[in-house]
Amino acid sequence: MQEINLPKIIFGTSGLGNLYVALPDDVKCAIVAESIRHSPKPAVFDSAGKYGAGLALESLGKALAILNVSPSEVLISNKLGWLRTALKSPEPTFEPGVWRDLKYDAVQRISYEGILECYEQGNELLGNYRAELVSVHDPDEYLNAAKDKQEQAQRYRDILEAYRALNELKLNGKVKGIGVGSKDWRIIKKITQDVKLDWVMIANSMTIHSHPPELIEFMQELEKQGTLIINSAVFNGGFLTGSDYYNYRLTDPVKDKHLHRWRELFYGLCADYKIKPADACVAFGLNAPGVKSIALNTTNPDRVLQNVSLASLKIPTQFWKEMKEYGLVDESYASAYL
Repeated sequence: MQEINLPKIIFGTSGLGNLYVALPDDVKCAIVAESIRHSPKPAVFDSAGKYGAGLALESLGKALAILNVSPSEVLISNKLGWLRTALKSPEPTFEPGVWRDLKYDAVQRISYEGILECYEQGNELLGNYRAELVSVHDPDEYLNAAKDKQEQAQRYRDILEAYRALNELKLNGKVKGIGVGSKDWRIIKKITQDVKLDWVMIANSMTIHSHPPELIEFMQELEKQGTLIINSAVFNGGFLTGSDYYNYRLTDPVKDKHLHRWRELFYGLCADYKIKPADACVAFGLNAPGVKSIALNTTNPDRVLQNVSLASLKIPTQFWKEMKEYGLVDESYASAYL
C-alpha cells in the first residue's frame, strides 16, 4: 500500500455541491483557498459524485485550477456510486429538496462497471486533478433499499463487485487507497470481513453523545490492523450544536426529551468551562481509538481556520471528569480515552 498521509482535519465538500444553499463561485473558490492555506500538505478533500450531481467535484477542480494548486499538494477522496445524468424534471430525483440550483440529476451505479464509470466521470469533472482515495458511497443505504432478503443479498454482491473494480484500480497504481463511508458502522464491519480496506469513514456513530462499546471494540480492531479511521458527522447531524435534527431526523421535544435533556446538561457544562459545544465534540471525536482525522464541512471561508484550529484544542481534564460524573459519556470510554 502506498503511504497515505492524512492531516487531523480533512475538508468535506458537500457545500461546493450546493447543499441547502447555492454558493457563488467566488465563495467556493475562497473556501478551497483557505483550506489549502491552512492545511499541511497535501490538503485532503472529501467529495462524492452525489454531492450536487457532480457539482462539488466540478467546483473543487475549477477552484484548484484557478488557484494554480499543484496536484501533488492535494489528496482527493471521491465516494463513488452516483453518476451525473441529464436533469429531466424541475429538481433532481436522487435527493429532492436538499440541493439547490442543480443543472444535472444523478443515478445510482453500484456494480463493477458502474463504479468504474463513476470513477472516470469523477476525474473528468475534477479537470486537472484526480481522486486518489476511492470508496463505495453509503453502502448501508444501498442495502437498506432492498425489498427483501434475496434482493439484499444481490445488492451486497453488487457492492463486492464494486470493490473488485476499486481493487483493480489500486493494483494498477491509479489510486492510493480504497475505503468505505457509512452512517451504519455495522455495514463497515461486514465489508471489512470481505474486503481489505485502507481507510474507513465512520459517520454519525462515534460522537460525544453516542459511542457504543461494540463500535469502540471494532475501532480498536481496525487500529491493530493498520486501517486508518476518519470520523465524520461528529455533531449527530447538527443536534449537538443547536439543530432540531438528530442524525437528520426532526426531533420531538416530548418523545425525544432524553436527547434534549442530555443536550441541556452538556451545554451547561460547556458554559461552566467556557467551551464551545462544537469544540468538545471535535476533541472527543479525535480522541476515539484509531481515529486519524475528523472530516468537517463549511460554507463560510472564515470558518476554515477555526475548523483547522480545533485539531490542536486542549479541553481541561476536569471537564471530562464532570461529563463522566453526570453520566453524559460512557464511564469505561472516559476512563480509557479522555
